[in-house]
Amino acid sequence: MRRLVPVAAALAAIAAVAGGGAFWLRNSPVAVTALQPETDLPIRVFGLGTVEARVLSRTGFKVAGTLDRLDADHGDLVRAGQTLATIDAAEQQARVAKARAQVASAEAGLKVAEAAARKAEATHRQRMQTNRRRQSLLERQSVSQEAAEESQANEAIAGADILVTQSEIAVARAKLDDARAQLAQDLAVLGQHELKAPFDALVVSRAKELGAVVGAGETLFTLVDPATVWILAYMDEARAGGIAVGQPAEIRLRSLPQTTFHGTVTRVGIESDRVNEERRIYVSCADCPKEFHLGEQAEVFVTKARLARALMVPEKAIARFDGQTGLVWTVRDGRLAQVPVRFGHRSHDGRVELRDGLPAGAVVPAVVGAGVREGRAATVEGPRG
Repeated sequence: MRRLVPVAAALAAIAAVAGGGAFWLRNSPVAVTALQPETDLPIRVFGLGTVEARVLSRTGFKVAGTLDRLDADHGDLVRAGQTLATIDAAEQQARVAKARAQVASAEAGLKVAEAAARKAEATHRQRMQTNRRRQSLLERQSVSQEAAEESQANEAIAGADILVTQSEIAVARAKLDDARAQLAQDLAVLGQHELKAPFDALVVSRAKELGAVVGAGETLFTLVDPATVWILAYMDEARAGGIAVGQPAEIRLRSLPQTTFHGTVTRVGIESDRVNEERRIYVSCADCPKEFHLGEQAEVFVTKARLARALMVPEKAIARFDGQTGLVWTVRDGRLAQVPVRFGHRSHDGRVELRDGLPAGAVVPAVVGAGVREGRAATVEGPRG
């Protein structure tokens, strides 16, 4: 029993020392380094995107047919109006020839009707003169009443013949207009057997080979205007506020990750992605390679602001952060305390601008370690910011 007394005393002493050490660790002043303000700080927004083209056309024939000529292929540069391909047009050419013949026939019919009208007018003038003479002779009783009436009837018949020939001319002109319209339609369809480039373009792909049958409206060529290639980037709506057309951007292509290219925001999408809550940002590139690959992944950093001087706090060091306000640890008068502050811009690297609310004389620790609590003593090492 006497041997147990010294052992118990020793254990009690050790416990007392340990407890005192723990108390000292919990209550001794903690050393912190003050967060330093930064100058000329760019605020960048990051987004993933792909290489796209503003002007892209999937073009093909309006009519079905068999390809009998191909004048363009993948990688070719074509000019606006240049022939890309043709389909067999023998049947349509026959329709055009028939339509031309119908136009010629209608023109001849119109000439016949016009000649008949001139003849009817001449006959009417002759019978009108004859009628006048006979009516004059009738007054002098030099001709019978029956002959005078017959002459008057002949004049009326000749006048009616003029009206008939005028109607025949109208019918002939209508037939000619119809024939010409049919010819124009057949010529238009014949023109649809030749596929032309709608603009200066690069051929991205060709879907058919010579001799293949293509359907009406089926895509044969995919064309893009190389001058309209841009990057479509998707950026978090929570960070995309303030992005505007004309702002500078940096681009990194997946195939050239070590190279940074320079661009400009060309368009800010009006409609956002409802599922991913991202805004569509279109960026044109000033110095990207001439050879592009549609759909290639790209990283985009848009500089939407530049701060002359700012204190940037890591988001993970902010409590109750709602995008505008939150709590940060500060050291003031040698004591730790959490204070509510307001925030401004958010950077792409997970930091937020502390805009206002910081008490006078207080500093924000650059790193907040374990064991911090309200009122604990703290010492600031280095510059105080």
